[in-house]
Amino acid sequence: MDRRELAAFLRSRRERIAPADVGLPAGPRRRTPGLRREEAASLAFISTEYYTRLEQARAPRPSREVLVGLARALRLSDAERAHLHHLAGAPPAPVPGPSREVRQSILDLLERLPQAAAIVTSAAFEVLAWNDLAAALMEDFSALPRRERNLVRRAFLSARPHGLRLYGVSNVAEFARSAARDLRATTARYPDDPELAELVAELLAGSEEFARLWASHDVDDEPSLCKTFQHPLVGPITLNCDVLEISGRDQRVVIYTADPGSPSEQALKLLSVIGTQRMDVAR
Repeated sequence: MDRRELAAFLRSRRERIAPADVGLPAGPRRRTPGLRREEAASLAFISTEYYTRLEQARAPRPSREVLVGLARALRLSDAERAHLHHLAGAPPAPVPGPSREVRQSILDLLERLPQAAAIVTSAAFEVLAWNDLAAALMEDFSALPRRERNLVRRAFLSARPHGLRLYGVSNVAEFARSAARDLRATTARYPDDPELAELVAELLAGSEEFARLWASHDVDDEPSLCKTFQHPLVGPITLNCDVLEISGRDQRVVIYTADPGSPSEQALKLLSVIGTQRMDVAR
C-alpha cells in the first residue's frame, strides 16, 4: 500500500468534484475547491475520521468494500478505479458489468459526424451516447429514463409508436436474432452483473420470441450492412450500417450513412433540419 500516493490521489479526485455534481448545495463559505472531506466520507459510507486519516496517509489498508465506496463517491472512471485499488495494495476485481463510461474522444467523434447518425452502445445494448441526427432518426434518447434506452428491451418488449417496431427497421427479425446471440455472449463475460441478469430475466418473461432465440444457444453473429428505417415524418430511409468496436471498453459505435446523391441522403438532410421536434403535434 502506497499511503502517500493514495492520499494525494484521493485529495485530487475529491477537489475536482463540484458539490452540484453530487446533488449538494455549493454554500457561501467554501474555502477549498470540490467536496469537503466529510461530504466525501458520507457519500462513501465511511466515517469522516477514517477518510481524513486516508488523506493524511495515516490509515490502515482500506477494505475492498471501502474502495468500492470511494470509487463511487469520487465518481472515478474505470482506469481511476483500477489505479485506486493498486495504490491501496488490493488489485481490483474484474469489472462486474459492461462499462457505461464513454471516452471523451468518442463523444467528440459523434459530434464531428454531422451527415451521419451515430450512437454508442454498451455490450448490453444500452444507448450510452448519440448525436443530434441519431436522435432525429430514432428518438430523443435524452427524454428517456436510462432503462428505456436499451435497444433489446425496445425491440422485444416496448410499445410500437406509429405501429413500428424498433424505429421501423426493415430487418428487425435479423436484429432480434443477432441481439439474442450477442446478449448470451455478454452474460458469459459478465456473469455477476445483476442488471444484466435482470434484463435477461425480463426478456425471457415478457417475450416468447426472445425466449425461443435464447433457447437456441447461438452465439455466431452475421451483421447486416444495410438497414431501412420507416420514419414517421420523412418516410423510408435506407442507410449503410457500420459498427466500430471501442478498444478496451466492450462498446460499439454504430454509424448510419446514406449513399451520396440518394433520396435517403436528402431525407437525412431534412431530418437534420427537423431535429427531434414533433411535426404531427399542434403547437
